[in-house]
Amino acid sequence: MKKVLIITYYWPPAGGPGVQRWLNFSKYLPDFGYQPIIYKPKNPSYPIKDTSLSSPSGVKVIEKSILEPYALAELVSKSNSKTISSGLIKSKTKQSWKERLMLFIRGNLFIPDARVLWVKPSISYLKAYIQEHSIDTIITTGPPHSLHLIGLGLKNHSPNLNWIADFRDPWTTIGYHKALRLTDMSEQKHKDLESKVLNTANQLITTSFKTQQEFLQKTKTPIEVITNGFDEISVESELSENFTISHIGSLLNDRNPKLLWRVFAELITENPVFKNFFELQLIGKTSESVLESIHSAGLEDYVSVEGYVPHKKAVSYQKSSQMLLLIEIDKQDTRGIIPGKLFEYLASQRPILAIGPQEWDVEKIISDTQSGQCFTYNQKDDLKSYVENAFDDFLNGKLNAKTKNIQQYSRKHLTQNLTHLIH
Repeated sequence: MKKVLIITYYWPPAGGPGVQRWLNFSKYLPDFGYQPIIYKPKNPSYPIKDTSLSSPSGVKVIEKSILEPYALAELVSKSNSKTISSGLIKSKTKQSWKERLMLFIRGNLFIPDARVLWVKPSISYLKAYIQEHSIDTIITTGPPHSLHLIGLGLKNHSPNLNWIADFRDPWTTIGYHKALRLTDMSEQKHKDLESKVLNTANQLITTSFKTQQEFLQKTKTPIEVITNGFDEISVESELSENFTISHIGSLLNDRNPKLLWRVFAELITENPVFKNFFELQLIGKTSESVLESIHSAGLEDYVSVEGYVPHKKAVSYQKSSQMLLLIEIDKQDTRGIIPGKLFEYLASQRPILAIGPQEWDVEKIISDTQSGQCFTYNQKDDLKSYVENAFDDFLNGKLNAKTKNIQQYSRKHLTQNLTHLIH
């Protein structure tokens, strides 16, 4: 079997979407003749953990200690550190002086991110490991994008090394980048490092078409889109007897469709039957500002909030929900964000209600798979009609997704696509 070294920050017991992509690629790579070797930090500071996850059998894992600034920051403010590291950054007007200071330090002293102190020790360690074990291909996956600097260092040391840089999210255009209080010098350093990575790697992978288009303007390096996907998980779950609409995953401050909360509130007021059956479930980290908006709309008695849950339990919530809610920030920069949960939503085969920016990559996937409907933030009337019709179907026992053509997003199929890039 040919060896492939995968350099990743997120690995079990890490929870959240960041771990799922390469955990599943590693699971299926041996089926195509490749032996994955995972390189990960020995003592990471994960914002969320999922003890139900574990390394696939037969996958070799090597690790090296990391100096984590977030671990030190917890001595000052544990809650603020966890919040910032998980991406739940408050608006500027609501940030405490501690949060403002931590964001400035995070953005300007740790470039590209707080895991940058792991770069030099990792390059030093892996140079010898790669040579000793005759490894021809390495894969770096970010964020954190500092891991791409490990690939850059290894490639500069061994020019014949095949380096694939996998971008689960963009770098300088990622949603929270502007919230880091960057100086002009720091902003330029980010752009310079991004350019070096994009132009030095042998192959780039993005998870969305918009990110691919963005990078095509910055480099001539080949770029392949390999989206996230779903794995078949056997979970028994009965469909809710209520008209339950669920969001699985983090709801950030700007991921807050107030028009949807107003639609729900209007339907509760106008339709007593809707009022009796409606339930909004939020599973995962939810920002205070989103909850404030939901409560302000008068939905406090209709919403249930549960924090992060193990992956299998999240799948159970998906399968038991009448409809699944997918929300993205209404900005041009987020048009290329395809949340990993979209593909697990597809696998659950429940109707998807998606709200995001115009020309969102998600719209194409939902349309092609006939798995639901996608709306922008100014389509309130259309959104209301869609929810009303879905509720009528629910009452008549006909609320079902007509999902098709989803096997192209299975983890095994996507892994096969990945192997075409490994020489």
